[in-house]
Amino acid sequence: MRNRFYITTPLYYVNASPHIGHSYTNISCDCLGRYMRRRLGDANVWFLTGTDEHGQKIQKAAQDAGFEPGQFADKMVLQFKRLWKDLNISFNDFIRTTEKRHILTVQRVLEILHEKGDIYPAKYEGFYCTPCETFWTKTQIYPDAPDNEKRGSENCPDCKRHLEYISETNFFFKLSLYQDWLISYIKDNPVFIRPKIRQHEVLSFLEMQKLSDLCISRPRQRLTWGIPLPFSQDHVCYVWFDALINYISAVGSFDQNNNYNSQWWPADLHLIGKDILRQHAIYWPIMLRALNIALPKTVFAHGWWMVDESKMSKSRGNVVSALEMAEKYGIDTYRYFLLRNVPFGLDGNFSEESIINRFNSDLANDLGNLVYRVLTMIEKYFAGRIPACAAAEYNPSAQAIKAYLEALDGEISAVFTADGDYNFSLALEKIWLLINMANKYIEDTKPWILFKENKIEELRAFIGLLIEVIKKVSDSLWPFMPQTAESITEQIGKEKITKGLPLFPRIQ
Repeated sequence: MRNRFYITTPLYYVNASPHIGHSYTNISCDCLGRYMRRRLGDANVWFLTGTDEHGQKIQKAAQDAGFEPGQFADKMVLQFKRLWKDLNISFNDFIRTTEKRHILTVQRVLEILHEKGDIYPAKYEGFYCTPCETFWTKTQIYPDAPDNEKRGSENCPDCKRHLEYISETNFFFKLSLYQDWLISYIKDNPVFIRPKIRQHEVLSFLEMQKLSDLCISRPRQRLTWGIPLPFSQDHVCYVWFDALINYISAVGSFDQNNNYNSQWWPADLHLIGKDILRQHAIYWPIMLRALNIALPKTVFAHGWWMVDESKMSKSRGNVVSALEMAEKYGIDTYRYFLLRNVPFGLDGNFSEESIINRFNSDLANDLGNLVYRVLTMIEKYFAGRIPACAAAEYNPSAQAIKAYLEALDGEISAVFTADGDYNFSLALEKIWLLINMANKYIEDTKPWILFKENKIEELRAFIGLLIEVIKKVSDSLWPFMPQTAESITEQIGKEKITKGLPLFPRIQ
C-alpha cells in the first residue's frame, strides 16, 4: 500500500435537499478517511466531496424557486455543508463545479480531447430525458420494432418519465473507440470495480452491446447554465462530462505539454451509489485513458437505502431527512446504524424501529453498559483512581481477551483491505466481539465477590484488563463514532476517571 490515500464522494446534485442516501456515502468516506489517517498520518490522506451545480435540472429548479441558477446553487450548497458539519464529516476539500479551478480544468480537458480528434460534431436525432439529462436512441427505446409513429410518447428506461424527441447538432466523445480496451482493463484489474456484482454488471453491459459515442454538449439555445465549450460558444458542456472531472480538477493541473500532474492522483477510492455506476465505470475511465491519465484504483458502488422495500424518492414521498434522524437519535447513533446495519454494497431497508433496536441492543446494553459498569467499579472499589497492577496470572477468559486485544487491529485492517470491499459492518462486528467478551468476563468473574473477599490484587488485575479493553474499543471506534470515542477517552482520563451519565440511555 502506498503511503498516501485519496478518497472521494460523488458530487451531489443541488436540485434538491440532501437525504440519507447522500449521508450514507459521506459517512462511509469519513469513516475510511479517519481510519487511514490513523494509519498514514493526517498529511497523507485527502478526502474530497462537493456539489454538482450545472445542467437543465438546476436551471429549471432555480427558475421554479424564483432564483438565478447561481443564486439557487449558493443557497443549496449551504444545506450540504451544514449537514456534513452536523454529521462530523472530516473532508479536506469541498469542490463546486462553478469554481474557477474546475471550469478551467474542464475546458482544458475539452481542448485536449478535441485537438486529439476524440471529440467531434454530429447531428443528433432521438429521445431526451430532461430529469436524467440523458439521450436515448430509437434502438434503446424500442430495439425490436422501431416505430416512428410512437415518437414523443416514449418513457425514459431509467426514470420512466416522458421523453422529448429532439434533433440538433452536438459534440460527441468517442467512447466506442475505447470499448475493447476497457473490457480488457476491467478483467485484468479485479479490484477496479467493486463489489464483484457491480463488476459483472459492467462487463455484461460492455460485452453485450456496442457503446454509442457520448454526447457531451447541449446547445445554448436550450441550456445556458453550463461550462462553455472552448471550441464552440454555441454549446455548453454536458453536466456528467463536466462533473466527473472534479476528481482531477481538485488535486492537480495540466502542464504545457498536456500532461496531468498531481501529488494525490490516482485516487485510491471513488465511493458512489450504484445508480451512477455507468458514468464512473465506463465514461470516466475512458475519459482518463484518452487523456493519458492513470485510472483510480477502485470504484466502489454501494447499495440504496430503501423505505418499506422501495427506493427513496420525492415522488413517492418517502425521503428521509438525514439531519432529522441525527438530531433525533444522535449523530453517532445515526452513523453507527448506517455503517452496521447492512453489509457494504447491498441495499438496506431504513426504519426508525431498526435504529431504536440497534440503539438499545448494541449501544445501550453492550457498549454503554460496559463503560458505565467499569467506571462505577473504579469509583466504588478504588475511589475513582485507576488501579496500578503488576503482571497477573490470568484465567482462560482473560487470556482470550488479551489475545484478542492484540489481534483486533489486524482483524479490522483485513476487513478494510481485502479485495477492496470495505466492509464497515463486519469491522464493527469485530469491535463488538471484544465488547461482548468483556461484558461476559464481568459476569463470570463477579468482581463484587472479589471485593467482599478482599482479593484486591485480583480485583486490580481484573479492572486493569477491562480498562485496556475500553481504551482499545474507544480507539477502534473513533473512525466510526468519533464523538463517542472522545467521550469515552475523556471519562477514563489518565489516572483518575471522570464518570459521566450513561453514554446511551435506553430508548423506551
